[in-house]
Amino acid sequence: MQVLMINGSPKKNGTTATALNEVATELQKQDIKTVFCHIGTKAIHGCIACGKCATTGVCVFDDDGVNECIDLLKKSDGLVVGTPVYYAGPNGALCAFLDRLFYSKSAAYAYKPAAAIANCRRGGASASFDRLNKYFTISHMPVVSSQYWNITHGLTPDEIRQDEEGLQTMRTLGRNMAWLLKCIDYAKGAVPLPEKESPARTNFIR
Repeated sequence: MQVLMINGSPKKNGTTATALNEVATELQKQDIKTVFCHIGTKAIHGCIACGKCATTGVCVFDDDGVNECIDLLKKSDGLVVGTPVYYAGPNGALCAFLDRLFYSKSAAYAYKPAAAIANCRRGGASASFDRLNKYFTISHMPVVSSQYWNITHGLTPDEIRQDEEGLQTMRTLGRNMAWLLKCIDYAKGAVPLPEKESPARTNFIR
């Protein structure tokens, strides 16, 4: 089994990576492979709602890491997304990345457990956490919980390492993710996936 870890910070080895690594270590202890995707500092296109991905399965923009991540998530059994907090919200580049990762392609991610992580210096983490969870809850992805909201505090990796409760929350998240992945794997062939209805689209215009 494999979990995709998306680092939504421009800093590859900063606070977000520190929190993600704490989760990854617990997953690896449970013999679950982790693969990392770092969005980096290059410009990331926002979704332009062209609709091409609905037929091709990939985004028309191929000069950043979105299409690579689409392939990785299709091959993975779970997902963890981490972000720093900017003005009480996730990194804007990460949101642009996730908009394109999910738009018209999320059927391939259905029933894969997912979790969000937010790190802040002081405040805004719960709002960022809520924003990221919306990608999962619209995509039939079970949201993995922990002992508290998946939040860490600190301005540097060293400060994160002093956040004992935050790190414990990350470790618990990793163990809970591993447990759910194993439950899903055990149930394959015995418990069918939920029946889906044809989509009902309602626009509130009369």
